[in-house]
This record gives sequence, structure tokens and C-alpha cells, in this order.
Amino acid sequence: MATLRDIAKKAQVSPATVSRVLNNDLTLSVTDETRTNILKIATELNYKKASHPNSRYQKHIALVQWYSESKEQDDLYYMTVREGIEQQAPKFGFQISRIFHNDIEEIPQDTDGIIAVGKFSPQQVKTMELICPNIVFIDDDQFSKGFDTVLTDFKYGIQKVIDFFIKQNIQDIGLIYGEENSTDNLRVISDSRYQYFKQIMTEKNLFEPKYCFKGDFTKDSGYDQMTKALDEENFPHAFFISNDLMAAGALKALQENVVDVPKRVSLFSFDNTSLSRYVNPELSSVDVATDQMGKASVDLMQDLLTNPRHVSKRLELATKLIFRQTTLL
Repeated sequence: MATLRDIAKKAQVSPATVSRVLNNDLTLSVTDETRTNILKIATELNYKKASHPNSRYQKHIALVQWYSESKEQDDLYYMTVREGIEQQAPKFGFQISRIFHNDIEEIPQDTDGIIAVGKFSPQQVKTMELICPNIVFIDDDQFSKGFDTVLTDFKYGIQKVIDFFIKQNIQDIGLIYGEENSTDNLRVISDSRYQYFKQIMTEKNLFEPKYCFKGDFTKDSGYDQMTKALDEENFPHAFFISNDLMAAGALKALQENVVDVPKRVSLFSFDNTSLSRYVNPELSSVDVATDQMGKASVDLMQDLLTNPRHVSKRLELATKLIFRQTTLL
């Protein structure tokens, strides 16, 4: 059976353009020749639009992921979010189409809803809204703009980590965190874990800016930032690190410099992906309910599409501390 991509390939246009032509979108700016050619190819290939009510799937949902397909293999956090979405979708008869690296133009015009995973610029949000106003965001707080949003609790997870270190009589606590950009480079996304860490440590009169090191959430940046930290005259006795990838890099730097973990320095990471169990020593980490974030977004989408009294919701899922070998108990 022919698909939109088959037609798009033969017509040398994007699948989104094919979708809009076949849905008689007169606002689409294409030449009459292109429009005619697409219709001709669709006829030649015997393309038939899916009849949603009579098929297994009643609704088509675009899963817009802000990372590439290859990067997902390195980012276990977003992989498990996606898996949660795909596990829950069949419950409501949702067919999921994956859109990678914010290729928003690939979203079919007949999409019933969009689940957007990652960080997005205002321009990207507007573009998605023009294609389909039914959007649920994961990991990007768009609630103030009127959209359903699923988030992770950062503040109280960090609070619990800091309280744990203080109970161990450790007050010189460092931070390795990240900063990144939306894929169109029109929005700089600061790490809210830094803001909460700074707030909580300041309230306790313990905040030291010189102990905070900014990377980009990769393993290499974790290695580089911990190497910089080791140059400090008074090297901290504990570090909170914003994700497991950076924590793995930081751990490598400590091992190369023969710094005992956890006797000389304790590490507490964030996310608790499978990576935290596969490094040596195993990482203590703040557990994030990534698969439940994905499932919750599907539940919100179902309500958004079927409940005439739907109101936007902001869901924040709790975290918990998982203790392993990089901290002393």
C-alpha cells in the first residue's frame, strides 16, 4: 500500500506537503504544477487515505522529539519517555508517528494531536499550534501558554539530596549542570536544577559560585567540568550532577586523578537511567518516573480530544532518591 512518503519521494516534496495537497489545503503555497503532479502520482500509486473510524486506530498522534534518532540511543532519559508513550497509546487507539529533531514540517496536516517531547522555542510552538492546536508538552513548561504539560519535580528532589549531604556533615557541595539550546537556536534553555540548587544552598548560607560548573549534559562535558573542579584549591567533598551522562564523565575524571569515591568525594546524580547501574562504582541518583511521564501525556491527550470540558493541566511527577556506591550511608 502506498504511503505519503512514497508519493513525496516520487514528487520530490516533503510528506507534509503531500498531506496538505491531498487534504485540499488551499492555503498551501505550491504551484499548480506541483499540486497536479502530487495528485497524479497519488492516483498512479493507488493511494488511499486511512479511514480512521473503521480501522484499529481512531486518532493519529505526532510524537515530536527534539533530538535525532541516533541521539536517542545515547539519551536513555528520553528513550524511556518515548517508550511510555508507545505503551499507553494503544489503550486509546492512538497511532503514533515519530518526528525526529523537531522536523515540524514532517507533521501530517491531518494529525489529531501532538505530543512534544523536549525543549522548544516560541516560534516552534507557534508552528506546531498552526498545524494542530491539540498539544501536550513533556519536559517543557508551556502551561502558562495554555497547553497541557508533564514535568518532573526538580526542587524537592534536589532539596532531599542537599539535606542528605548535610546530615553526613558535608556542607561544601559542588554542582555540575548543563545549558542547551532549542534546535532552531532561538531559545537558550537554562538548567532549572541550577536555580533550585542555588536557592536552597543560599537559604542555608552554603552557596559557593566557584563550586558550580556549567556543561552541556554530555559525558564529555561532565569529564571536563570535573577536571576543572579538581583544580580548585578547596575541592568540595560532594557533588550534585544534573544527569547520569555527565555524572559518568565526572566519575571518569575522578578515577583518572585517583580521587576516592565516595570516601573523598560523594556523587549524587539525576535521572536514574540504566547507565547509573552500569558504571563503577554505581551512581546514587534521583529517580525520575520517565515512563510514567510518557503514559501521563497520553492520558492527557485522550482527555483533550474527547472531553468537551477539558481544561489545561500541569502535572509534576515526584522523584525519589536511589542510593548506590557513590555515596556513603
